[in-house]
Amino acid sequence: MMVSPVSILASLSPYILISALLLYLLLEQLTYLRKKGNLPGPLFVPPIIGNAVLVVRDPTSFWYKQSALAGNSPGLSANYLVGRFIVYIRDTELSHQIFTNVRPDAFHFVGHPFGKKLFGDHNFIYMFGDDHKSVRRQIAPNFTPKALSIYSELMQVIILRHLRLWEESCNGPVSLRNLVRDLNLETSQTVFVGPYLDEEDKNRFRTDYNIFNLGTMTLPFDLPGSAFHKARMAVKRLANILAVCAGNSKARMAAGEEPTCLIDFWMQPIIAEAASGNPPPPHSGDEEIGGFLFDFLFAAQDASTSSLLWAVTQLESKPDVLRRVREEVGSIWSPESNVLITVDQLAEMKYTLNVAREVVRYRPPATMVPHVAAVDFPLTKTYTIPKGTIVFPSVFDSSFQGFTEPDRFDPDRFSETRKEDQVFKRNFLAFGWGSHQCVGQRYALNHLVLFIAMFSTLLDFKRVRSDGCDEIVYCPTISPKDGCTVLLSRRVAAYPDLTLN
Repeated sequence: MMVSPVSILASLSPYILISALLLYLLLEQLTYLRKKGNLPGPLFVPPIIGNAVLVVRDPTSFWYKQSALAGNSPGLSANYLVGRFIVYIRDTELSHQIFTNVRPDAFHFVGHPFGKKLFGDHNFIYMFGDDHKSVRRQIAPNFTPKALSIYSELMQVIILRHLRLWEESCNGPVSLRNLVRDLNLETSQTVFVGPYLDEEDKNRFRTDYNIFNLGTMTLPFDLPGSAFHKARMAVKRLANILAVCAGNSKARMAAGEEPTCLIDFWMQPIIAEAASGNPPPPHSGDEEIGGFLFDFLFAAQDASTSSLLWAVTQLESKPDVLRRVREEVGSIWSPESNVLITVDQLAEMKYTLNVAREVVRYRPPATMVPHVAAVDFPLTKTYTIPKGTIVFPSVFDSSFQGFTEPDRFDPDRFSETRKEDQVFKRNFLAFGWGSHQCVGQRYALNHLVLFIAMFSTLLDFKRVRSDGCDEIVYCPTISPKDGCTVLLSRRVAAYPDLTLN
């Protein structure tokens, strides 16, 4: 009895599938090893997902190990995450080669290893050349002295309200992480889109932003019901809310009203351009601006949360630094005056600014800045980064290279005498470098200085220490493991009565 070819094929199909799978897995390992070349890194990686589980389970340990593998020479290490070959860069000068070659035919800034999928189409950080320059020119009015002065007033009123709430409602030790996150979310909403969010939008915003945050720390499987998919949908909803805010701001600016928040300062010149009969600037549609606004909010929200938490930990553990901050602020501003800190007074707080800069150097919120190689790129004489590689220049490692006693928290390194921010400026990469350097760094530093000044002046605080409380955790920017748990008490006779001018 003859057996048909179809029957033979059917009986062999399990073996064929198994053989094909084994061949795929073998090719995956060989491809990884070929791309890895002579770089330090694991000799074997788990199939398909690589070491992604390790990143999700304990990102701190994973990235510390990558840094240790990179060492001082060659300053690079390799690994494999969810089908993507990655290169970690510890050496500052090699990191500069990435930052200075962000262009279509070299490296693409992505902000998150799977950022393009997560953040959507209208995203400022993915732009190059004339498009990127055009949007940066549009953004410039957002950070003029007048705009920063208005933001400063808004920040102070919000900071005071939250500090007072923390102190009055906490009867024992409290972890500041979620409290600071809520403070920053209200600050971002108010400063960025002020009067254009109603209470329902604010609540939706808070819920969706938390969903987004969770999604940034999970495996990037975009399946219905997965945390990553929920995060991607949350980003769309948030960008849509912000797009409506942009349209409402345009209408208000067209009516001749004065700017009261960041989106107003952005829309005012766009409306003036249209009123003069010129076509609107490129990338100034509501939908695109909604996407850009989400980029800014993401950058401001989580980075600021990280910096405020580390500021408290360092002030509490460095009594001399805290004393000098209080003395400086007290000589410039008094809570009893019941007036807001002016921008001129803020500029006088030079030591407090140096403390803020040192917080950002010592604990840079975003420890790495992911890019994707668009081509094979010869990074060193002996190693070429393969096309498609996700590259992780380490801002954190650069912060501990070059500087005098880099492991010591020392605000005086930024003094007029030492000027280490200039002497070692190539190592101070917390705000990026090159064409994609953070446009809002003055805004970020002002917020941090105001928080340090008001927190130190209005409250006494004592850290409630536990084993490993100062260890770094990712969520998604870095914060103390215990969320900065403190005891709070009021330091002044009465809180100031601050109102907007």
